[in-house]
Amino acid sequence: MKNRTVERMLYAEVVDMGGMPVRQPFPTQQVNQIDPFLLLHHHVSRVPEGVIPQKSGVGPHPHRGFSPVTFVYKGGVHHRDSRGNNSVVYEGGTQWMQAGMGVIHSERPPADIHERGGEQEIIQLWVNLPRSHKMNQPEYIPLQAEDTPVLEIEGGKVRIRIVTGEFAGIVGPIKTPTPILALRIEMKAETTYCFPVPENYNAFLYLLDGRVRYEGFGEVDGHHLLVLNKDGENFTITAKKDTRLLLMAGKPLEEPVVSHGPFVMNTQTEIMQAMRDYQMGKMGILIE
Repeated sequence: MKNRTVERMLYAEVVDMGGMPVRQPFPTQQVNQIDPFLLLHHHVSRVPEGVIPQKSGVGPHPHRGFSPVTFVYKGGVHHRDSRGNNSVVYEGGTQWMQAGMGVIHSERPPADIHERGGEQEIIQLWVNLPRSHKMNQPEYIPLQAEDTPVLEIEGGKVRIRIVTGEFAGIVGPIKTPTPILALRIEMKAETTYCFPVPENYNAFLYLLDGRVRYEGFGEVDGHHLLVLNKDGENFTITAKKDTRLLLMAGKPLEEPVVSHGPFVMNTQTEIMQAMRDYQMGKMGILIE
């Protein structure tokens, strides 16, 4: 099988998101999206003692037309939304929300964050929805670490959590409207693994930390993202240090994308309608 080559490497620069520092490898001026993936934010913070968790994090805000996905690496995320969902996902877990026609939600640290050490680390990824699903009823899917299937190789030196999609005969619990593969990967130093990826999927690999050697490309450090070409069925990496990685692959939608803030649609008219619907309360109300 042919190894995928690397199209480009992107560094996750620190950007300010409403007073919250996040690392953002894309979008950039060079890469607007990796269809169907629209945006990646890697956020690390500490909730200081004395700060009320329910008053920190991200307060109520709307979404329409895509799926905001949160991978929790440290701490936890308390999700509440205008559809009545109220759930805490702790480290190792994932929350996948298909915003569809519109929902208002908040993401805050859980009430017991200080008992858990106070540290928060998450990745938020925006996954586009196809035109045919943009106005579906919203759906919220919490997935805890213990409910996420894990593939262990070489006595646990390589650990792969399958969130969605099929990998090595294991099917991730989260069902998505279009084919997506989401793998949370941990590799101990000096281990090598060959990852198969469906040939017609766009794919990227983000390093939260550590260092790997990507066969045919070279060494890559933490906080870098590799955009992979669609020219092979797999890729091979060797961890040079203990490394955490996120592999995302998905069938491209190949549809027009028009976005404005928290709304992602296909036309400017649909964006204006989303703004009106939000202002008129059609996405519900979330009082905190």
